[in-house]
Amino acid sequence: MPIVFSAFTPHPPILIPGIGKDNLNSLKKTIAAYNILTGDLYSSYCETILIISPHGPLLADIFTMNLMPEFIINFEKFGDLATKFNLKGDTGLAHKIKEELEPSAKLQLISEEYLDHGAGVPLYLLTRKLPYLKIIPIYYSGFNLEEHFNFGQLIRAALNRIQTKVAIIASGDLSHRLTKNAPAGFSPKGAKFDKKLIEYLKADKVQSILKMNPKLINEAGECGLKSLVMLLGILDGLNYQPHILSYEAPFGVGYLTAEFKL
Repeated sequence: MPIVFSAFTPHPPILIPGIGKDNLNSLKKTIAAYNILTGDLYSSYCETILIISPHGPLLADIFTMNLMPEFIINFEKFGDLATKFNLKGDTGLAHKIKEELEPSAKLQLISEEYLDHGAGVPLYLLTRKLPYLKIIPIYYSGFNLEEHFNFGQLIRAALNRIQTKVAIIASGDLSHRLTKNAPAGFSPKGAKFDKKLIEYLKADKVQSILKMNPKLINEAGECGLKSLVMLLGILDGLNYQPHILSYEAPFGVGYLTAEFKL
């Protein structure tokens, strides 16, 4: 089976020690969940990580895949000038996926050397013991949830034909509106969105996720649903079990960490 690991991860920059410092004490559940994922990723013997980020280039009518021989990850815009590292890109696999998807999927290749924090934070936490792994960043689009799910299905079909051991990581945070001090302000719909999404994930109710009320989604101020839906599309048809490893919201943003055991 080409897909050997899959997870949904939060990406707050405060998880980086040089940024979070004392705030790391408020994220113990998330850090413990990341430690579990790191061990499982190591044991998967994957060759490449396909990471889905909500904070890369966003185009209205096309998905994008970032193609570079090497990527630079740093957190300078968050005030951390010391933490930086490089990861190799899997240009060969990226081209094969693109070829397999044509002409079925709307996918554009881009080349951006510096990765956004949506990809950088999970990769920093998960690959410190696996610096040899290659990565392929993918960014979602302005399409609706169903089209993101369908795009994920196309990726899974392409990976099945290519047969490379791949880990899928969907990066995203849930509601940004859980408290009065939250980054996007408070909305009572924020907690409702997070609770429903986690409930649907636990029960593996994929169709319920795809049919979530757009007004509720918008009011929640999330940045992870499309990443998650694309991941669920990639996993569609596979035998997997969702495991919620942690959920916490100490700063008014919902941080969910989940692994989809294959």
